[in-house]
Amino acid sequence: MTDTTIALQELSPAQLAPFIQHTKIELGSTRDEMIAHARETAEHGFNAAMVPASWVPLVAAELKGTGIEIASALDFPTVGVMTSAGKAAEAAEIARLGATQLDIGVQVGWLKSGMFDEFREDIAGVVRASGLPVKVMLELPLLTDSEKEAAVELAMEAGAAYLKNASSGAVEVANPDSVRFLVERARPGVLVKASGSIKSYPQALSLLQAGAVLLGTSAGISIISDTGDDATVSY
Repeated sequence: MTDTTIALQELSPAQLAPFIQHTKIELGSTRDEMIAHARETAEHGFNAAMVPASWVPLVAAELKGTGIEIASALDFPTVGVMTSAGKAAEAAEIARLGATQLDIGVQVGWLKSGMFDEFREDIAGVVRASGLPVKVMLELPLLTDSEKEAAVELAMEAGAAYLKNASSGAVEVANPDSVRFLVERARPGVLVKASGSIKSYPQALSLLQAGAVLLGTSAGISIISDTGDDATVSY
């Protein structure tokens, strides 16, 4: 057992807050709800408020001076539906509005079609246009073993700052095996974020022990209060 693993095991539920990107992307969320989400993120010391691009200016203003990251997602929740040019333009706009990190969907169909250059450039265009750390949602369960290897390499070649196992729990429940797969292949300086139905303190801790440095979840409060279980709703 490594010193890092021992240190992680000693973390209490509340001490996981700095690893959690507190997510609120429900359809129809109101202004007051987004303000409350931002304040909740600051109150508990979460790593970031992950919000839809349309709410980035509001949340960024609310969290100004706190040091908390403002994260948003692009080409999501249905991934691979935007044009590359549109994706890059939206990425630049999201950065201008105040986001400090960006999670993006990938062109799974292009990868499966052997369009590797196009797959890479789709990601690279966002990296260049935004100037932000980009987290690439690789949708691992949708890929064959060889496609997984290619996706990881192409994402890193494109300038990804983070590799992610999936976009949400609809694709994969985050698990240590997927995290370790990415950690073992990540180049120096490339980090791993886990995402997908992260609901409880034990699950969150296992993902960090596997090598993830960030966790994307809407159940952050349940995790840090150690009240999350199988019945907890999380995306």
